[in-house]
Amino acid sequence: MKYKISIILFLFFQILLSQGPPLDEILDEVVVSSTKINLPFSKNFRTIKIIGTKEIESSYATNVSDLLQQVIGIDIRRRGVGGVQGDLYIRGGGFDQTLLLIDGMKMDNAQTGHHTLNMILPLYLIERIEIIKGPAARIFGQNAFSGAINIVTKEVEGKINEANLFVKEISLGSYKQKNFSLSSKVVSEKVKSLLSFSTNRSDGYRHNTDYINNNYFIKTSFITKSSPIDLISSFSERRFGANGFYASPSATEQYEETQASLLGLSTVLKSEKLIIKPKLYWKRGQDEYIYIRDNPSVYRNLHKTNKISAELSGSYFNKGGITGFGIDLSTVNITSNNLGDHNRTTLNVFVDHTFEFFNDNLTISPGIAISYFSDLSFHSFPGIDFGYHLNSKLKLYSNIGKTYRIPTYTDLYYSDRTTVGNQDLDPEQATSTEFGFKYNTSKFDFSVAIFSRKSKNIIDYVKENQNDLWKAVNIGSLNTRGFEFDLLYNFSSNSFSLGYSNIKDDNYVSNINYSKYSLNSIKNHFISKLNLNYKNIYHSIVYKSAKRSDGVSYSVLDSKISYKSFFVSANNILDEVYSETNLVPMPGRNILLGVLFSID
Repeated sequence: MKYKISIILFLFFQILLSQGPPLDEILDEVVVSSTKINLPFSKNFRTIKIIGTKEIESSYATNVSDLLQQVIGIDIRRRGVGGVQGDLYIRGGGFDQTLLLIDGMKMDNAQTGHHTLNMILPLYLIERIEIIKGPAARIFGQNAFSGAINIVTKEVEGKINEANLFVKEISLGSYKQKNFSLSSKVVSEKVKSLLSFSTNRSDGYRHNTDYINNNYFIKTSFITKSSPIDLISSFSERRFGANGFYASPSATEQYEETQASLLGLSTVLKSEKLIIKPKLYWKRGQDEYIYIRDNPSVYRNLHKTNKISAELSGSYFNKGGITGFGIDLSTVNITSNNLGDHNRTTLNVFVDHTFEFFNDNLTISPGIAISYFSDLSFHSFPGIDFGYHLNSKLKLYSNIGKTYRIPTYTDLYYSDRTTVGNQDLDPEQATSTEFGFKYNTSKFDFSVAIFSRKSKNIIDYVKENQNDLWKAVNIGSLNTRGFEFDLLYNFSSNSFSLGYSNIKDDNYVSNINYSKYSLNSIKNHFISKLNLNYKNIYHSIVYKSAKRSDGVSYSVLDSKISYKSFFVSANNILDEVYSETNLVPMPGRNILLGVLFSID
């Protein structure tokens, strides 16, 4: 313990020696597209976190999973490294209860939320990440049970008739890590395109944890007289050894391959009082799981999902406030040797209006969404937000909303030697409330939120005895309460932040001896970050501490130093022995060295 404290104090003491431009951005006037309603950040009365370009660039993280682990209230339970496989949780909710979007397009997977992060993009393609904590179902529909995360890709910029091809990243590290990225821009008067290829691979930090991740990405903007039409396409494939990832820790020879494809078309139509955002996209997922890598005949699963979605959302501005509205229609199908073949059509409609009173100091935003599922009938998600500006720097806010989550096909139909699904599952539902305040200046940001979620019919995999099968059941009610605070201080050229969250879950109504997911949330979560700038040298330090509901606690220290294009990243500097899920041990101290070039 003394060793850890002395290192942390030494690193933080460097605050006194730093100089240069600040790393953090002022985001008050950024329009938060993750709400689907055109409101600037300063007028949103929800717990919203924006990770901007400069924060992404200064971070030690090499992938979105590692980056999100630096946000208080978010729990990424990784299996292995390199962003290979991980589950996304917000405020103690399940991995099936969080919605991921890319440029506003929903990346939900009808098979299982385990695949939510399969579509994540390389960090250098991302303009910002918008995180909305708390229920977002009335805007996005089901799956936004405990929150939503929207990844906004970079706009294609460049001079007319510009065409180039260049290396974005080359890096090498522990466990024979090799990362390589290649980018290209083609710009003309009518068309602007950004093309990217990235590959990340490693021999693994222990037996059968090797991986290969490849991503292909194209974003093209067609210039028109009214508004650009954006075409985005992405294909990600992952092949990795899954030692102990699923089943039991003794299943050391597991192997998995996943594919995630996206093809989307979108634009923005504007007039003086109206903004309309149409989207049309196709998303495909494929997952192949092999129990014994060298002998697929013992046990093998192959799942393929396809989703086609058409969306239209918008905002109407008038003297009475801003009306947000939207409709989306999607159809999804799955073909699986384990789950069977199934189809589902979903229709979601929402409307939300923002009223402003007392010289725009008081804001009230009621809204409702109604969803139809072809195999589960209708459901509604009403909610209301309140906000009050005490002055230009301090605002209070509160919200209450109903939220919903339908069972995945894995919940309903999955069966193997350790797990069995349940076709009689009911959808999950909850009522969530939140109270908070935010204090913002050019140098100081501080926010506090108290939240509560009263859930019914929560789906979990449980068993009475250790040797029983995990079975999907509706476990009854679960009440979750918590609070969190986030502080950011910009000084001179640098920034320091810290955050803390505490979550308490009431016991399930029924007597459950073993729970696979819901009872292993992070109860105490602490994160501190320090960004330092010594002219051309940038130094980022992150300290994370977590205590889970099963009593296990761990602390991890990471750091990155960069000089111009060169960087050195060190993870788990204190060589902590820990796991984040399923008793999969995370790697010890490891280092990555490389060159990172700007594509701007």
